[in-house]
Amino acid sequence: MKSLLPICYLIVVILLIACSSEEKETYDLIITNADVYPVVGKSDFDAIAVKDGKINLLSKSEVLKPKLAFAKKHIDAKGNFVMPGFIEGHGHLSYLGRGLENLNFLADTSWQQITEKVGEAVKNKKPGEWIYGRGWHQEKWNIAPEQGVDKYPSHNSISKLTPDNPTLLIHASGHSCFANQKAMELLGVNIETPDPEGGKIIRNSKGLPIGIFEERAMDQFRSTYQEELANVSPEKRKETWIRQIKLAEQECLSKGITSFQDAGAKFFELNWYEEMARNNNLDMRLWVMVRDSLHHLEGDVSQFKMENVGDGFYTCKAIKSELDGALGAHGAWLLEEYDDKPGFHGHNTTTLAQVENIADQAYKHDMQLCVHAIGDKANRKTLDIFEAYKNKNPDRDLRWRVEHAQHLHPDDIPRFKEIGAIACMQGIHCTSDAPFVEERLGPQRAKEGAYAWRALLDAGAVVVNGTDAPVEDANPLANFYATVTRKRTKPDMEFFPEQKMTREEAIYSYTLAAAYAGFEEEYKGSIEIGKYGDLVILDKNLINCSEEEILDAQILYTIVGGEVKFVGE
Repeated sequence: MKSLLPICYLIVVILLIACSSEEKETYDLIITNADVYPVVGKSDFDAIAVKDGKINLLSKSEVLKPKLAFAKKHIDAKGNFVMPGFIEGHGHLSYLGRGLENLNFLADTSWQQITEKVGEAVKNKKPGEWIYGRGWHQEKWNIAPEQGVDKYPSHNSISKLTPDNPTLLIHASGHSCFANQKAMELLGVNIETPDPEGGKIIRNSKGLPIGIFEERAMDQFRSTYQEELANVSPEKRKETWIRQIKLAEQECLSKGITSFQDAGAKFFELNWYEEMARNNNLDMRLWVMVRDSLHHLEGDVSQFKMENVGDGFYTCKAIKSELDGALGAHGAWLLEEYDDKPGFHGHNTTTLAQVENIADQAYKHDMQLCVHAIGDKANRKTLDIFEAYKNKNPDRDLRWRVEHAQHLHPDDIPRFKEIGAIACMQGIHCTSDAPFVEERLGPQRAKEGAYAWRALLDAGAVVVNGTDAPVEDANPLANFYATVTRKRTKPDMEFFPEQKMTREEAIYSYTLAAAYAGFEEEYKGSIEIGKYGDLVILDKNLINCSEEEILDAQILYTIVGGEVKFVGE
């Protein structure tokens, strides 16, 4: 027995050392002294511990202090505001990344500014190389362009600067484009070119194209530019795409976004996203909609359905389609004519038959259907499709989504709750579009159904928030401000404030509602034990700070799975 004692002591020591060593690596992150807003439940704790990427403990700081020695990272929040990471409910990640590498016109207030940027860009281009940019919006210019038509600019000023370089400048909405003379010559566009179905070529009084192409009329230019990009080697194309995705990720993380719902990716992009996730090369979580032709969807869509790849960093379980265009380009499909364009009701950009066929693919493969609908007629037709499939099996939880749902007939607002449709809206679109909405719709329609968040919430609908980046800046704080105030500057105006959300509702729309809209409420969207440690720390309390302080708030930390991905200055 005596000879066994030393061995027993040795075993105990080894076990204690092993336990101690294991304990030291227990926590990825501990946050103390935080002003926590959990979204659900009581905020009776000021400390959070994350283990293996998920929230493990919610407690008081004094209780967790003894565990700090066993945490890889400790953040003293110093009383600052901690909430779940923002979930971008509708954006376009690859376009956002591309925009960060090309010309960006979101902040420009005149066609002259845009012309000057193109003039600088052409100096670094070889003859034949394309010039690409995005973000212009004729309704946001302080000075009307010369030789224009319906506030649109003529191609002349830019064509003079770019005689040897085809130029494609996408509208902020993504639903119209500008093309210079060289681009039009390449595609054979001239006075005899007819308007395509679902689109319009803007012409001057002599019938000549001025360089503006609305909705489906822009497809030929976008396709040609994409073909030009495809002419590079597959390796170079993939390298460029991944670089742009990483740029877009960093842009989002710097603004407190920890999850991004990508509103439409091609098959090749889905493959690359999956590969990045499996190789642990994504820094924020992606939930992606398939966006491809009906022909491709009918043959291949099921193979792209997957969820929680790479420990929850990539999911694809939805299909994207559309029924109309954008209001700014008179592309929204309306029940009644435009106030500023008598006799015109907008564009039905994808036929009802096609969308119904895509709906059938979504239903058959148990995927969510997400339909872009902006005008009240497009929204009504979308809800009709949703209702028909809901009636097939009323107990089936479809959670089909109306992307944008900007302009609704009052009769259709209660239908969202009745059929379980989710309204995926963008607060910043309201204040960004406000200067021209009444011009397009008239005061009555603008008041009753434009960006009707309050009416939808009061009717029991789920409303998701986002920015539609790069249509708007991805900044959640500017979007949050628009959502809770319905105010904008330059020009100063308040757009039907009776439709604004409370601050609690706005945070919910940007966190747990967005998670619910992707069947991910079990994993993210609130600060609860077992959910991902996806958090953001701000220097302002978004619930009780002043309205002005919302816009001044700073992101101090962005945390994904307990790992710090961004640190503010």
